Amino acid sequence: MAKIKQILARQILNAKGHPTIETTVILSDGAYGIASVPTGTSTGKYEAVELRDNDEKKFQGLSVNNAISNIANLIAPTLIGMEASRQQDIDKKMIQLDGTQNKSKLGSNAILSVSIAVAKASARSSVLPLYMYLREYVKNDKVPLKIPTPAFNVINGGKHASSGNLDFQEFLVIPATSKSYEEALELGTTIYFTLKKTFAENNLSTLIGDEGGFSPKLATNQDALQALRQAIETTNIRIGFDVFLGLDAAANNILSEHRYHIKDKAMALDSKDLIAFYEAMNKDYHFLYLEDGLAEDDWEGWTQLCARMSQQTLIVGDDLTATNPYRLQTALNKKAISGIIIKPNQIGTVIESLAVVEMARQSGLRIIASHRSGETNDDFIADFAVAVSADYVKFGAPQRGERVAKYNRLLQIERQLKSI
Repeated sequence: MAKIKQILARQILNAKGHPTIETTVILSDGAYGIASVPTGTSTGKYEAVELRDNDEKKFQGLSVNNAISNIANLIAPTLIGMEASRQQDIDKKMIQLDGTQNKSKLGSNAILSVSIAVAKASARSSVLPLYMYLREYVKNDKVPLKIPTPAFNVINGGKHASSGNLDFQEFLVIPATSKSYEEALELGTTIYFTLKKTFAENNLSTLIGDEGGFSPKLATNQDALQALRQAIETTNIRIGFDVFLGLDAAANNILSEHRYHIKDKAMALDSKDLIAFYEAMNKDYHFLYLEDGLAEDDWEGWTQLCARMSQQTLIVGDDLTATNPYRLQTALNKKAISGIIIKPNQIGTVIESLAVVEMARQSGLRIIASHRSGETNDDFIADFAVAVSADYVKFGAPQRGERVAKYNRLLQIERQLKSI
């Protein structure tokens, strides 16, 4: 079997123009893997720590030279000579080398870039597509391989928006699971450009946000939902049959002094008030999906939200669970969620990400594999999503190269699976 021969890392820019790490792992048989890691904009405090230099003279403090140095001086000497196919042992070595609970010594960005690059190199050495190679590490492989259903973020609010006027972060269009991936992609694209035309006809901005969705200035969050429904209704696409609506509230960002603040209400809301607001909206829009409806430490509210809405709507944890097994277990104990976002850079290694997926699936949760707002053109997350048979993927709007790279990779995988 091929062994790790060389590990090289360098600083590149992500889609937001901020530095990130690109790592190349070269094996003894000449196979190699290249991985670049994304960065989140709206991040929870329970995520693994991304190491930045904090030197204001370099990229406003966002350079990653220290993390790159950790790869060169600490990680590479430890891993060189190891069998590349021993992903569990390799990831465990890096976790032990870091020695912290949140990967704050070496940096989750350093560790993850190596972890993914090793997986890519070993897949190439094994002459396997990456999703098939990763599949070997999926313990519950009785779940059939499939292309997940995309959830398109067509209106960007919160920290992802160019205008910053909408409170909720993502307004989603989700095709029916009965659609093939190719059909779903066409539906999402059709709605996206119809929405653009709708905004233009109403003299609203069609500038896009971090994830490719539009970010017009609207008076309330419900106005965004109404515009989205209006755009869909002008097509032959049927809401509730062909597509469904979803919302990522990213409620951490609307919480201040233990109260939630949104444009739709004159007064600040407590958890019960915000849940009632979601229920009222749900009567009009019949959400298939609600992510981070409450803040990451509002456990009592999450339990109430799930009890009251999960029969009709998928209640999804992202900042709440942070791809962390301990946070996930707490959420399960409190019956707080029915679905979970999986973001490898929230936990920091490939194997740990796979373990959280397995834990969630055994507990009956829906799996949503997700990108980050500060993405790169690396399409690893698409292969990962297929490998774990995720129910949904979130890659943003069908716009911007770093988003489209993932959607196009799924098209390629779909064609390969049809030929098997």
